[in-house]
Amino acid sequence: MGSSLYERLGGIEAITAAVRDFEDRVGKDDRINRKFAKSDLDRFVKELADQLCETTGGPCTYTGRTMKQAHTDMGVTNGEFDALIEDLVATLDNFKVGKGEQGEVQSLLNPLRGEIVEVDSSRVGTALPSTFVPAPPLS
Repeated sequence: MGSSLYERLGGIEAITAAVRDFEDRVGKDDRINRKFAKSDLDRFVKELADQLCETTGGPCTYTGRTMKQAHTDMGVTNGEFDALIEDLVATLDNFKVGKGEQGEVQSLLNPLRGEIVEVDSSRVGTALPSTFVPAPPLS
């Protein structure tokens, strides 16, 4: 039996480092950074690392909201989802993650498009609607 994707990615330390790089990259990306204007970035890093850890076969347990709950009223477009995936690929490239593993990570995330995207548009850089209610900050 081969090693899990979690192990091939380098475990929780490597996943967390990649998520921090990804957070920084997203924050500088005018195509999508407005969607994170109300987000607690510590929560974002912890929950995304936990989610990636769990879905790649690691020992973590994701306890955050469902993707549908977390993204309700964000007005995320298909273009913004695609930009997010491009930023993820750039982060994985930066961490020298192999193309096979990158494909596996993307195959875990692509099915979430339907739970995250609310606007069928290629537009990017759209404002976060005033109706969006973010998760509370980590305590």
